[in-house]
Amino acid sequence: MSLLQLILLLVIAAICGSLGQALIGYSAGGCLVSIIVGIIGAYIGMWVANEFNLPVFYTLNIGGKPFPIIWSIIGSAIFAAILALINRLIRGNR
Repeated sequence: MSLLQLILLLVIAAICGSLGQALIGYSAGGCLVSIIVGIIGAYIGMWVANEFNLPVFYTLNIGGKPFPIIWSIIGSAIFAAILALINRLIRGNR
């Protein structure tokens, strides 16, 4: 994977992570956090899709690696919801 492909993958992950966080209404941080949420969301989304035998809607191949756009957004929303719950529990106990 070249440097340009890696940068493109990180930009797409940031967009997917931002959309997932926007769906939930919770922002965990800035651009770097959105990238992390997008990448983790892709793994969570693909796991959900595989567990329930759901199809992969839209996948981009970047450097020979598939990146599921729709499942990344759905997984990012799930991950952002979990982060929001954990944050609410931690702040509620103080």
